[in-house]
Amino acid sequence: MAEKWETKDKLKPKGLDGISDQQIEYHFETHYKGYVNKLNEIWERLPNADRSKANQNYSELRELKLEETFNYDGALLHELYFESLANVKAQVPEFVKKQIEKDFGSYEKWVEDFKATGIAFRGWSLLVFDLNTGKLRNIGADAHNMNGIWNAIVILALDVYEHAYYTDYGAKRAPYLDAFMRNVKWDVVEKRLRQAIKAYEAFKS
Repeated sequence: MAEKWETKDKLKPKGLDGISDQQIEYHFETHYKGYVNKLNEIWERLPNADRSKANQNYSELRELKLEETFNYDGALLHELYFESLANVKAQVPEFVKKQIEKDFGSYEKWVEDFKATGIAFRGWSLLVFDLNTGKLRNIGADAHNMNGIWNAIVILALDVYEHAYYTDYGAKRAPYLDAFMRNVKWDVVEKRLRQAIKAYEAFKS
């Protein structure tokens, strides 16, 4: 029986500050669920792909495995994105702030770099915890399955594809980035960071 990824409807946020419910509806129902559906289709087809014809220029197996990573990462990053959004006006937890200050110099410098990364890349701005060094880093991705760091855990995912903001802001990305930061669900970020640090302690031992 093929693997199956189940969509997580409970993650769909509502009533955000500066990101409309209509924008979220398009984003969640069309894009996120689209990645999940295609991933499941790929998983149905992979077991029967002809491995004797595997080829680096073109083969069914190559295409399925390539698009598996694109749709897997697309589904996962969107779940991380939606899970960390809520109109809660939360303060940055001291635990998170101290780690950010340690690795970026100040919270303000991190925000500046995180937003700038969101402008510089076509797909994602990602705050990750690097298990190789035990540090937080901002990395950008032009596509779901590009530009990542091996052994890094995503702490906060900011979708900067046009589909994430065009309904509300047209071509203006900067105000969307501000709106995203106003809606960060910091308790989720703290939970991910604590889990990542535990993983790092185990990883380096």
